[in-house]
Amino acid sequence: MLKIYNTLSREKEEFVPVEEGKVKMYVCGLTVQNYSHLGHMRGVINYDVIRKYLEYKGYEVKYISNFTDINEKIIARAELEDMEPMALAYKYSQAFLEDLENLNIKKADHYCKATENIDNIQEMVQTLIEKGYAYVTNGNVYFSVEEFADYGKLSGRNLDEMIAGTRKKVESDKKNPLDFALWKKVDDPDVIAWDSPWGRGWPGWHIECSAMSLDKLGNTFDIHGGGTDLIFPHHENEIAQAEAYSGVKPFVKYWMHNGTVNMSGDKMSKSLGNFFTTRELLEKYTADQLRYFILTKHYRSPIEYSEEELASTNKGLEKLTNTKKSLENILKSQNEFVEEEIENDLLKNVKRKEEEFFAAMDDDFNTALASGAINEIATEINKVINDSNFKLNRKLFKDLQEVYDIYTKLTDLFNLTLEGKEQEVQSKKFAELVEYILSLREEARENKNYELADKIRDDLADMGIKVNDTPRGTEWELTN
Repeated sequence: MLKIYNTLSREKEEFVPVEEGKVKMYVCGLTVQNYSHLGHMRGVINYDVIRKYLEYKGYEVKYISNFTDINEKIIARAELEDMEPMALAYKYSQAFLEDLENLNIKKADHYCKATENIDNIQEMVQTLIEKGYAYVTNGNVYFSVEEFADYGKLSGRNLDEMIAGTRKKVESDKKNPLDFALWKKVDDPDVIAWDSPWGRGWPGWHIECSAMSLDKLGNTFDIHGGGTDLIFPHHENEIAQAEAYSGVKPFVKYWMHNGTVNMSGDKMSKSLGNFFTTRELLEKYTADQLRYFILTKHYRSPIEYSEEELASTNKGLEKLTNTKKSLENILKSQNEFVEEEIENDLLKNVKRKEEEFFAAMDDDFNTALASGAINEIATEINKVINDSNFKLNRKLFKDLQEVYDIYTKLTDLFNLTLEGKEQEVQSKKFAELVEYILSLREEARENKNYELADKIRDDLADMGIKVNDTPRGTEWELTN
């Protein structure tokens, strides 16, 4: 039985989806104004494994995420880089998708963008005004938190205490300092903005996620994920505006929040400047090394980033990689079997550890304990195959095949390739080489040298690399 810790109830609850056999899942994405860092990717890796485990258990998962692609930070960064805001947002959203691929992360089924959902957002804002939950002042629209009786239920905060703890006048056009923006006025005619019934402007941050998740997943869906730093005010405000808008409770059944990645005790963040971009880290470490570092911790626990901590977990990963290689060498080699029956408990012990793995994952996706079970399976395998008296009979060979299947099944659920750094680097260089050859083909096509372009395509096909010209551009895949 799968249990999930629900931030809303502050306890583990049995997972029962809204619709049997299906899981609708929304995870807050990035404000695309710079490259992603490990703090961002920690959550993405965690929810990637959660999604994969739910699919393994037989659920059909619909996974939605978003990009905030317009706000003050994007405008400021665009000026700094001398780019149009939309061009900047596109640049960093594409960079993020490349980071996902390089970290062996399955992309969301859909990435919603605030700028592509202006109509939905404006309709939601207008409905909240008509229902008396929001008000217009000086071209801005604010949600009145006092009108929503359950405000504070996710974070466990008392509204009266929150009001008492704030300055009475934070912004002069607000009725209450805790009221939050649904629509923000933009005065500068040179800054991109959208016309609305309340004046020219753009959406507030919180309304984006509610409008887009309601549109894609319905009035009530199963899982909403994000970092612990989003509990208040972002997710608190999402609940208020979504439930006020639809009149349906709950907006989300299970609220999940991953812990932060810290450096020297402080949360890794762009504002503090204490971060490494994903790209910088992938120059030093493989995707497996970064994933394993994240997954050896429980998703709700904070992580302290340091090179020493990464080096420590890398030793464990190296053991897993070497164990897989050793098993493959035994199973692929031309073996001569001895006739004598040598008793061992390898398969029985591995199956017991497999049960521990699934018990850990069913207990709020505890990858820390689950990774420990994988490590112990590797220990059991090495005890047998590295024994000086190791002899292979037909029964042990069959057991090792079954053990290998279990081992790779569990590591695959973590999306670990276990290729080792050298092989992963070689794979990356191979991909770069193919992309370079395709760029030469594209250059030939632009010069109308179609004979050369076709020859490059055909030669690649002969090598087992199929080239597809699509509306999205040129793509390739290995055929053998």
